[in-house]
Amino acid sequence: MAQEIIEAPLPGKIIRVEVTVGNTVEEGGVICTIEAMKMENPILSPVKASVIEVAVSPGQIVKTGEKLAVIEY
Repeated sequence: MAQEIIEAPLPGKIIRVEVTVGNTVEEGGVICTIEAMKMENPILSPVKASVIEVAVSPGQIVKTGEKLAVIEY
């Protein structure tokens, strides 16, 4: 199976994590939400996949390119 690392497209603060390890996420499903410049930015799954790693938690500050989750499809 192929794996994909979901990375932060912008720096900000994780305000919600919508998935846990073992969940199935649909294409376009929300993995987490990053708050940046007072805007909430949902991070979406590019494909239907299983979540095999969640690398962030609410309240955490992330930089651009930082790993948020790993999915397998």
